[in-house]
Amino acid sequence: MPRIPLLIIALFFLSGGIAHFVLTDFFVMAMPDYLGYHKELVLISGVFELLGAIGILVSKTRFLAGCGLIALIIAVYPANINMALHPEQYPNIPALLLYIRLPLQFLFIWFVWWTITPEKRQVGYWL
Repeated sequence: MPRIPLLIIALFFLSGGIAHFVLTDFFVMAMPDYLGYHKELVLISGVFELLGAIGILVSKTRFLAGCGLIALIIAVYPANINMALHPEQYPNIPALLLYIRLPLQFLFIWFVWWTITPEKRQVGYWL
């Protein structure tokens, strides 16, 4: 039976990954202008969210999936900064929530890292 934190992470990224395909236009709108291939990047990040959600539940892939999800959180951070800098483009989301979300992502990175701690010990990593 997976630990509760693993289920939380898996559900978070599973729902996020699905959302990238269902609400593609919303995620495209969040992309910073300086990045190209907005739709493609949204769909690729959705695929990696789904893969990470599944991979973190499998003990043999958990460590790699957790590291991949951390990298994904970091990779999408510019889109979240872009949303916070342009809250007028998201009238249905309170601006305060867009700003609060930025530091919470660092907390979520820590949560993923903490959750894969047993796997870190098995492969010889420790922080």
